[in-house]
Amino acid sequence: MTAPWNELATAHRANQRACINKDWLLSPELLAQIAGTGQSDEGDLIARRAVDKSGLLTDKEIEITERYSVRGLLEEMATGMMSAFEVTQAFCKRAALAQQLTSCLTEIFFDTGLQRAKELDAYFSKHKKTKGPLHGLPISLKESFQVEGQFGTLGFVKGIAAGPASSNSDVVRLLLDAGAVLYCKTNIPQTMMTADSENNIFGRTLNPHKTTLTAGGSSGGEGALVAFRGSILGVGTDIAGSIRIPSLCCGIYGFKPSINRIPYGGQAPFPYPMLRVPGGIAPAAGPLAHSVEDLELFMRTVIGTENLNASRYDPQSLPLVWRDLETVGEKKQLTIGLLAEDPEYPLQPPVRRAFQEAALRLTHAGHRLVVLPHNATSSGAGLGGRLSFQYYAILPPGPDVKPLDEILGEPLVASVAKGVHPFTGGFPVNPALDLPQRLHELTEARDAYTAAWHGIWQAHALDVVLAPGAATTAVPHDSYGVPVYTCMWNLIDYPAGIIPFGKSSRELDPQPQKAVGPFEPHYDPDACEGAPCAVQVVAPRLQDEECLRAMRIIDKVLNDPSSFTPPIPPQ
Repeated sequence: MTAPWNELATAHRANQRACINKDWLLSPELLAQIAGTGQSDEGDLIARRAVDKSGLLTDKEIEITERYSVRGLLEEMATGMMSAFEVTQAFCKRAALAQQLTSCLTEIFFDTGLQRAKELDAYFSKHKKTKGPLHGLPISLKESFQVEGQFGTLGFVKGIAAGPASSNSDVVRLLLDAGAVLYCKTNIPQTMMTADSENNIFGRTLNPHKTTLTAGGSSGGEGALVAFRGSILGVGTDIAGSIRIPSLCCGIYGFKPSINRIPYGGQAPFPYPMLRVPGGIAPAAGPLAHSVEDLELFMRTVIGTENLNASRYDPQSLPLVWRDLETVGEKKQLTIGLLAEDPEYPLQPPVRRAFQEAALRLTHAGHRLVVLPHNATSSGAGLGGRLSFQYYAILPPGPDVKPLDEILGEPLVASVAKGVHPFTGGFPVNPALDLPQRLHELTEARDAYTAAWHGIWQAHALDVVLAPGAATTAVPHDSYGVPVYTCMWNLIDYPAGIIPFGKSSRELDPQPQKAVGPFEPHYDPDACEGAPCAVQVVAPRLQDEECLRAMRIIDKVLNDPSSFTPPIPPQ
């Protein structure tokens, strides 16, 4: 007998599939052929050029989805060289293909997006001008953002009964007023607190670089969709690395801003009690894209000017307009701190190699690099991870809480079921303390951690810190480790972004590496072959503009071949 939760989930998936134009649906046989089933490069959808093999997109639609930046598309539509409809249709078709190959979408509303694009084209034809700075640009959204008329289940079966949303999230209202086209929402993990985007409604999202690897989480659907170029710009959220982890797993750019610089209000509700901790770790909304310039364009537009800015839409957003640093000139030399590897969370060989290569290139490009010593008791990644987890684990006071699967009325997916306590050893604050005392001591410990990092910045006159985004690349499903290298920055509200750089290689990194702790994955050169590598760039709180400027400079050194001259070896 089928469980009631399963019947509801199955019906919702059927409704989801019905939202894709029948002409855009491919046969199982063709999908298997596209994915390379049984071949040596099976599952590498990007290198195999799955979009070409599908025959779904025209040459012009492939060009639209691959050869333009956000700014480039906006300029084409602003000059009438492209219509909003043809741009939107190209991304809808590519998103439909991405969904069939990676299960990256939740709610699909291509028809609504195409109708919106027609209206924008009519406006442009009549008024000879665009309707806002994002006129006609298709933007994808993480499942947690509410879109009027669309479901916001958060991947919980209980969320189906709530029906479609009756209003828009604050950032959705802003994007629509800016002229954007919204056309789909993207997959997340059950609970949104693991790095594997799987739930009982929409299934598991696969990594388009290698479908046997995780796409990350919790914005994993965004990571996969953007990497497959079914979206040119997506919006996610990040409380422990949920933008940065999918970005590094899927080989794209992602940015976690400081809290409350991007509107966050109006998120879909959780179906179980959540305790909002005063002074606790808050999530931030931010972009995932194909370049630093596209991240920056999103931030500049959403934070905006006096007429269009975040604080007009969300009362919690800071009334700070975007600071244009170009007016003070481009920095010629950055002072970059190199985050020391935490021995409790050692970097796997591909990550260490990419990080060392990045440091070498930056040094030879003339930037000043400072190696920051590891201090486990004041500023280490492991300490930041433990403090963060203690905040995440705070439950509402009251009677004993039922097991989560009983509250939800559905089974837990594997990554949630195993992730109860991902640490060995003690915690900075005694978890047995009553809640008020525990919160007091957590606040003091967090303040000390913040002060330690502030002192490091001042002592070395740093512009930014270069850090690993994780100890690993994307790893096999349900094996992602503790995200200490990302959540340490959420703890102190420092903006941070991901720059893709290099790939895992069994030729360059042939030796397996056994995990140090029980919650970390082993390094398997064959399993991770071809997985993207990345670095993370971090700046102090509210220096989002400085962080993105540094990312642009660093990205040029790392990923623009014309900017790097290999050092001449000594004679």
